[in-house]
Amino acid sequence: MNTRSIRFRLTVWYAALLALSLGLFGAFVYVGLARYLSRTLEASLTRQARQIGETLLANVRLSGDAYVVDEVKEHFAPEINGRLIRITRADGSILYSSGPPKDGSFDPSSVPPVVGDGGQRGIREIVLPGDTELVIYTLPFTATDGSRFLIETGASDRDIDNTLNGLLITFLIVLPLVVAGAIIGGYLLMRHSLRPVDEITKSAAQITSRNLSERLPVADTGDELERLSIGLNGMIARLEESFHQINRFSADASHELRTPLTILRGELESIVRRAMVDKEDSETIGSALEEIERLSKIVESLLAITRLDAGEAQIDRTSFDLAGLAANMTDQLRLLAEDRNITLQHSATGAVEVAGDRARVQQVVLNLLDNAIKYTPSGGAVQVKVSRENNHGVLEVADNGVGIPPEAIAHVFDRFYRVDKARSRQMGGAGLGLSIVKSICEAHGGHVTVQSNQGSGSCFRVELPIKGDNSPSLI
Repeated sequence: MNTRSIRFRLTVWYAALLALSLGLFGAFVYVGLARYLSRTLEASLTRQARQIGETLLANVRLSGDAYVVDEVKEHFAPEINGRLIRITRADGSILYSSGPPKDGSFDPSSVPPVVGDGGQRGIREIVLPGDTELVIYTLPFTATDGSRFLIETGASDRDIDNTLNGLLITFLIVLPLVVAGAIIGGYLLMRHSLRPVDEITKSAAQITSRNLSERLPVADTGDELERLSIGLNGMIARLEESFHQINRFSADASHELRTPLTILRGELESIVRRAMVDKEDSETIGSALEEIERLSKIVESLLAITRLDAGEAQIDRTSFDLAGLAANMTDQLRLLAEDRNITLQHSATGAVEVAGDRARVQQVVLNLLDNAIKYTPSGGAVQVKVSRENNHGVLEVADNGVGIPPEAIAHVFDRFYRVDKARSRQMGGAGLGLSIVKSICEAHGGHVTVQSNQGSGSCFRVELPIKGDNSPSLI
């Protein structure tokens, strides 16, 4: 999973915000329920103490202590309900004290008596042996005859703790499941929402200088993605127009230069053939003819590249053996390599049938071999290898020459780019040979790459679709 994708980051943020929101909601519910249960218990203890005072102790002198005890046991049943009820006279003697509750939550005998200011009305909490917390409400009460009593009603907060613990366990189990479900649902929803982005990305990746007429899909949603697609299509249309203008300019300029160069060459050759031209002038004119010839080759190469890039070049698609073609070109250039004391070798795994223009591919092999021989020092070696890999015919031309600097590798296929400009000019190079190789490969639905280490040589690798492969149609 791509952790830097928008889908992943939105999911993480969504999950974090959801978990935080649910966590805060759970904490709010927990605290609110705890306060509610505590206040409910306190209200129940308060109401119970007041009922005992107002209904049983108000006329205790007339009804008697035994009546009070019996009524407390019958109507309040503290042992059954798990409550503490204790009635203390003003002199400290106990009128009534409940026994241990049936649930064994606490021992009433361990509850300390009220002393000093403890006789004030209000709620207090005490901790009994065994870490049992008891909530006790104390109510001073005066009977009609002036007798004073201290009524204590209490209960353990164990039920509250059990309820809160159950709620906490529920949160700990349910909330992660809710968050996980929300994450999965949110991820699926975002994947569906961002699917047009994937389609736009795939379409954009397939658009090159050769198919600028293609456009990105536009989802009729009326949202930001639709506006993005429309904006990008407008940009591609402008790029297409600019690209066509540049190609037309290059093609027109190259075409217009061919005629005057041809005329100049003819005129100079005519002057050289005249008898009255002396030796010095003849050498000057010969030098000019060489420059005109070099300029003519540059114009022809530039015109070929422009037509290939624009898809206007005539390409005859046939099936031929790439291994045989490479072997023939290697044999033709072997004498040139031997003159420079360079070993030229060829190897192939067998016949490799590819589909394309034999003459154009031959130009690819020639340019790569010519470059390898030019930039390999005396005593070096050039290896030509042809194989078949993954439905492609592969041509590799490797040498142990001067190599290419790392900063120049990304530019070797650019037009007029030369790593060593002075040396390239001495060898007659114009920086268009590798550009032609790249344009021919792309016109055949293939590509060319290079690996090089400065000082230890280079390896150019050409991949072309084999016969029967679904390569793009050529014009």
